[in-house]
Amino acid sequence: MSTTRATGPGASAAATHGQAAAAPATTAGTATSAGAGNPAGPADTGEITRLQKNLKPHWVWAIALGSAVGWGAFVLPTDWMAAAGPMGALLGLAIGGGLMILVGVSYGFLARTFPVSGGAFAYTLVGFGRTHAFICAWFMTLGYTSIVALNASALALLGRRVFPQVAELGYLYNVAGWDVYFGEVMIATVALVVFAFINISGASFSGRAQFIFCVIMVTAVVIVLIGVIVSPAGQLSNVDPVFHPDINPLAGIMAIVAIAPWAYIGFDNIPQAAEEFDFPAKKAFSLIVWSLLAATFLYCAMILATASAYPWQDLMGENHVWATADAIMASMGVFGLVLLVIAASMGIFTGLNGFFVSGSRVLLAMGRAEMIPAVFSRVHRKYGTPHIGIFFVMAFCLVAPWFGRTALSWIVDMASIGFTFAFLYTCSCAFKLFRWSHQEDHADVEGARSTPRKLMAAAGVVVAIAFCLLLLVPGSPAQLTLPSMIAMGIWILVGAVFYFLRRGHNRTLSDDYVDQAVLGGPRPEFLRRPTGTSAGTTTGATTSTSPGTTTS
Repeated sequence: MSTTRATGPGASAAATHGQAAAAPATTAGTATSAGAGNPAGPADTGEITRLQKNLKPHWVWAIALGSAVGWGAFVLPTDWMAAAGPMGALLGLAIGGGLMILVGVSYGFLARTFPVSGGAFAYTLVGFGRTHAFICAWFMTLGYTSIVALNASALALLGRRVFPQVAELGYLYNVAGWDVYFGEVMIATVALVVFAFINISGASFSGRAQFIFCVIMVTAVVIVLIGVIVSPAGQLSNVDPVFHPDINPLAGIMAIVAIAPWAYIGFDNIPQAAEEFDFPAKKAFSLIVWSLLAATFLYCAMILATASAYPWQDLMGENHVWATADAIMASMGVFGLVLLVIAASMGIFTGLNGFFVSGSRVLLAMGRAEMIPAVFSRVHRKYGTPHIGIFFVMAFCLVAPWFGRTALSWIVDMASIGFTFAFLYTCSCAFKLFRWSHQEDHADVEGARSTPRKLMAAAGVVVAIAFCLLLLVPGSPAQLTLPSMIAMGIWILVGAVFYFLRRGHNRTLSDDYVDQAVLGGPRPEFLRRPTGTSAGTTTGATTSTSPGTTTS
């Protein structure tokens, strides 16, 4: 076994912000490379096993793009046009994509500075401490896992359109107006099990598969868009009127902009996987930008293709199982339908795969911090993947198809708030780390002196707050529904109970221990507590020697 002190991806965080890479091993045990043959794992020996660095740049880009697009681009264009008209939907998604790039500035900088698993959880830990990190991760975990479940149910929805005799086999019951069939439950179940094992089988395997899925998806969308435009049945005049005649254009655009945290969530999977980069972490920001630009193109291409293929207002007034498919088929025939099914399938596959990655990495980081049972910090001895987290996400999601898609959508809508919290924490942490150009750089944070980037981090904070208000303020065009608000209240209550149940244990862990476990080294000096290292007590200047003890 190759056992080192704070080496590997986690240790590069410390090296990046100027701290000694070889922090005392007793702070959080020793750091070992994933797959190095540790049979017991951190939960048994105190070792922190780091993930292998085997993700290539184009795989990481594909993880972000596929997660951001998912199934929505192929199922929801008519819903978006019903809210804002074709032009309102195009403008709303384009503006939303631009705002996400603004938020991505903070993610890119922090992923470079702290290239570890956990993403916004790790950044919130650095900037605001463990309690805030728990709040952030609690919502992120629900958001990531619920989107995995929603993508699985989207595959079942696709089955209703393509193979209704299979998907609608064995009627069970109705939940909130949604008929639940045994066939669609089994389709979702098989998809969840298959992608769980793909992720367990190695990050390089899932990354390579993700890239192939994305290439197929983008190719199919381009062919569909060109096919609709050149088809005699499809014409741009179908797009008129460009805005919904019964809805204020600005209100419609803002309603679409408000879904940006949901529509583009997935770009933050790049920092989630930062520990596994086999390339310099400074590339993270460019990968975020290119993934968001590609996602914006795919969303807008499908809206334009749907609106051009068939008079969009007619689609609103008819009962369609899959209105986008009906429009494309009316213009391009069976060939267009086949292409759309392929593109939608790839979108669902990439969403499943990408959010298994992000959900399991958040759980891995929380397990390292022991905010949840430390068993979640284990990695597979052969494949080097966080298999406990992957199994947890799968188990959580296997329950969801039995409740129907309507009930699941309440949870996903509520999870949008969680993602905006993650944006808010990340941008706030970046603002704390960035320095004005006339100030000196932090000694332990490289490249932090930049007035433009500090202003962009501040703008990201404003954007995140605005998204929260759009989702929560009564009368807002994007206000959450009552069922979603109730779901959010229940999740907050469950989180509060869990937090206080773990509080006693967490108070025995020093800040140095948690930093070493999550970051692979100490946080920047100016962000450390001036006195004391314990989560609940202060004892003057101390150094941590074990998870539960300190010495003068």
